[in-house]
Amino acid sequence: MQTRKKGNAQGIDVSHHQGNIDFKKVAADGISFVFIKATQGRSFRSKTFLQFVKEAKAAGLMIGAYHYIDDSATTPELARQEAANFAKAIKDAGGVSTFDLPTVMDYESNKSGLSKTAVTAVAKAFLEEVERLTGVRPIVYTYPSFIGNFSGLSGYPLWIARYHATKAPADASGWSRWDFWQYSDGQYGGTLPSGTRKVLGIAGPVDLNEFNGTVDELRTRFTKQTDAPNKTETVGSGAFVANGREVGKVLLFDGKSYVALKVLANILGLSYHWDNSHKKAYLNGVELQMVQLVLGTAYVQLKPIAEAYGAVVSWDSKNKIASLKTKGEK
Repeated sequence: MQTRKKGNAQGIDVSHHQGNIDFKKVAADGISFVFIKATQGRSFRSKTFLQFVKEAKAAGLMIGAYHYIDDSATTPELARQEAANFAKAIKDAGGVSTFDLPTVMDYESNKSGLSKTAVTAVAKAFLEEVERLTGVRPIVYTYPSFIGNFSGLSGYPLWIARYHATKAPADASGWSRWDFWQYSDGQYGGTLPSGTRKVLGIAGPVDLNEFNGTVDELRTRFTKQTDAPNKTETVGSGAFVANGREVGKVLLFDGKSYVALKVLANILGLSYHWDNSHKKAYLNGVELQMVQLVLGTAYVQLKPIAEAYGAVVSWDSKNKIASLKTKGEK
């Protein structure tokens, strides 16, 4: 993987363990982004999450949220329950539009002794469920000593922990580059460009990170992933084909395909509900966050939802056709 380079955007990640933080001083010390711990396991939420989100945002920092995969997540179903806990915290903080950076899966422990296949299954279930619930493709955070447990996840952006100032992380599990590098835990490892590991506004040690690019490049790298759907405009439409038969139309918002909630639910064999009073869509009892209301019809993002239920989605850009094949269909 690539090495650090001069001019990379500097950031930190924090949790309730940091205690009180003066984010204005943090921002004034050359820090441009912060990842904030939101949740862990199926029910834990950091007591400082909502406060830190509000204060870091007000200080002008780019913010993201992360979830720590608990050792109790031993099956894909338990992983999906953790994802629901995380998505609820994101919603309570104002929804995905509040955040400048993608959601993060922090997976670094295997005290339950799962096989590599099982670890990957847990990770994949969590990642896909978070994307289904929020519409945002998550980032994977882990250590070099743990990354070998993953297989087939290198399509997700990588945030790697490697406490060395200049020695780059090795290519591993399909990843050959990182988007974020945690290069110090505040006591060991590399230093900030200023030569210190101390960040103003924080009393004790704090994890130090950098993005593979400048501050401006970071602002544009994930912009479209975190745009609120009610701020986008329809830029096109096409046909929606399921198992070889045209079943409706697809609407394009910022290049992402949306289809009618009712149509998609019927194809997947799932229950659905549209709460018109609160303008909320539900699939199998789970609230969907990426929803567009067009002429009284609720449209939901196709790809993350369909793939979460085992379907395969493809897009024919030339003919503007979104195709879906349910599990078992050829």
